[in-house]
Amino acid sequence: MKIADLLREKNITLSFEVFPPKTSAGMESVSKATEEIASLHPDFMSVTYGAGGGTSEYTVDIARNLQDSYSVPVLAHLTCVSSTREHVRRMINLYKEKNIKNIMALRGDIPQDGAVADDYHHATELISDIRELGDFCLGGACYPEGHPEAATRRDDLIFLKQKADAGLDFLTTQMFFNNDMFYNFLYRARDIGIKIPIIAGIMPITNARQIRRSIALSGAELPERFRAIIDRFGSNDAAMKQAGIIYATEQIIDLLAHDVNHIHVYSMNKPDVAKGIKEALSDVIV
Repeated sequence: MKIADLLREKNITLSFEVFPPKTSAGMESVSKATEEIASLHPDFMSVTYGAGGGTSEYTVDIARNLQDSYSVPVLAHLTCVSSTREHVRRMINLYKEKNIKNIMALRGDIPQDGAVADDYHHATELISDIRELGDFCLGGACYPEGHPEAATRRDDLIFLKQKADAGLDFLTTQMFFNNDMFYNFLYRARDIGIKIPIIAGIMPITNARQIRRSIALSGAELPERFRAIIDRFGSNDAAMKQAGIIYATEQIIDLLAHDVNHIHVYSMNKPDVAKGIKEALSDVIV
């Protein structure tokens, strides 16, 4: 099923993101975790893809298993920062072969070794190529607090509008911890003419070690309330996990109360976290 159709047909959706292993040695444990999350019957699941394409084989395998064995619609990521156009065409043909209908089209993070290809410079170029090569439902990423590389938030919105106009069906935000930031972003996005659905991306922070990397990738600021939670519970793994699930759940409830009805949870391959959020929302998401 195409995600765009799902967003139109269902008033509320809850989805989860998972990621493939870096090597084949981790495939068994990752497959088990992703299958446990699939058993929660999310509306769809997204499967990430390394910026350098190194995990592309595992992305396809996991996506196909979730779709074929668990009847869960899948959103397979595709990044281009280190990809040639030939590689992108191979991946698109592979997605077609596996009947994967939804692609998350991303530039991707610059690899730590700085190795990038010269075929693509922006996600807009990737989106245009995918549109020419197949009938896919396309998602893209957006940053409520501005892309870390953007000069200003206004510049970021202008580029986002170009990306949406290139052929996206929906957007999913990077993580944020302050809902007011998201509401402000949503208003500005609509005001500049971005009309496609925007899914709110929520990251449950379940251990203090996640914080530094999460903020570096998303540019998200931590509200004082959340800093207090980390200061109080960060040294206790069990307490921090519970507090992180509760904080994320409260964010989602507030979003739903403000008619933001499509939620994507960055589950980090943790079935217990996904289950905790799903169960806490059992009487809210109907």
